[in-house]
Amino acid sequence: MNDLIDIFLQTLIAFFAILFITRILGRQQVAQLTVHEYINGITFGSIAATVATDLGQSTWGHIIGLFLFGALTFLMTYLSKKSRNLSKIIQGEPILVIQDGHILEKNLTRFNYTVDDLTHLLRQKDVFNIQDVKYGILETTGELSIMKIAQKENVKVEDINLKTTQEELNTEIIVTGNIIYENLKKRNISVKWLTSQLKMMGVKDIKDIYYATLDKDKKIYIDYFNDNLNNPVDITEP
Repeated sequence: MNDLIDIFLQTLIAFFAILFITRILGRQQVAQLTVHEYINGITFGSIAATVATDLGQSTWGHIIGLFLFGALTFLMTYLSKKSRNLSKIIQGEPILVIQDGHILEKNLTRFNYTVDDLTHLLRQKDVFNIQDVKYGILETTGELSIMKIAQKENVKVEDINLKTTQEELNTEIIVTGNIIYENLKKRNISVKWLTSQLKMMGVKDIKDIYYATLDKDKKIYIDYFNDNLNNPVDITEP
């Protein structure tokens, strides 16, 4: 019975300690987690669980550790605001991953993102065609910010009385130099047809293709490993 009472009291202490620390750190810490905040969030949970259930060790020792990690999180946030260079080290900086409808593979792989991760983030922004994107920026929080090309900006067609056709989902046919044979089969397309189309588009080796899709009209979109952009944009700071 005494153990249950101790667990109850320690749980209350852990809960209100985390609530108090979170209030001090501010709402931004909850809404957008940077790397060091994510690490400390995991640690907070681990220490709080230990405080609530571990009856064999000093409760106050765990509480001190909890507040220490809270103080370190606050310190890192404070230093990040005071020093731009330190902020880039602690929190990182946004990086361009799409330019003019082309995927910047090197920038993407720097953060261990795959093309599937990228297309998932695009779909969350209601973008189903990479060619519609002028710029795509991967934020330090892991979110993707996009700027669409002018022709694809959201306009209600009903406001200007235009007739439009419904777009369909594009089919992935090549990912990182590998043909997705199952998707070709679903579209009733042969490998021979695909290779002939790629040859006409100037593709010498399928392994040069990072990502390729097929639209409803059998138009192929290709993104190469080496994009050779005429005016590459660098948004990172020196």
